[in-house]
Amino acid sequence: MNTVVTSREEILAASRELIRQKGLPALSVRSVASACGVSVGSIYNYFDSKADLSSAAVESVWHEIFHQGDDAAAFQDTLACIAWMYSRMEDGSRRYPGFFTLHALSSMQGDKADGRQRMAKAWRHIVDELCGVLRRDAGIRPDAFDGQITVERLADTILSLMISALFRGEYDAGAVIEIVRRVLY
Repeated sequence: MNTVVTSREEILAASRELIRQKGLPALSVRSVASACGVSVGSIYNYFDSKADLSSAAVESVWHEIFHQGDDAAAFQDTLACIAWMYSRMEDGSRRYPGFFTLHALSSMQGDKADGRQRMAKAWRHIVDELCGVLRRDAGIRPDAFDGQITVERLADTILSLMISALFRGEYDAGAVIEIVRRVLY
């Protein structure tokens, strides 16, 4: 058995694969060490605890699912961005069955402040990206945002609708796109 892992990313890649194959509950320092072919102590060289490993792995899954990649054009148009995000949710649910629901439930139970913080950070990143798209979208009518409807409030609302759809397993962006179209264009 190796005693040194070449990188933190190798550990996170093995963690993502464990989550993909066996679900979030299967993630442990031992299971990741076994998947990497290293000793448990090697994992602790990169992560202080199981909670630290789990939080980093979950954040890594979120990043993999919602990473922009070559889809930069979708981030210039609000409606295209919403469609892209719903397609990423559907793809993420297919690749990581049960991940979204289990992550939400596990991060809200007990003393899981770090999990809640990482989840909030991931969602904050999504809202910030949505705000950027809304600000760049040249097709939005000039008077669309006012004191009641702000860029930030609309981005929060879109994310809330998406999270609700995610937990219901509904990946058709049509209704959200139509609502946003009526509000902004």
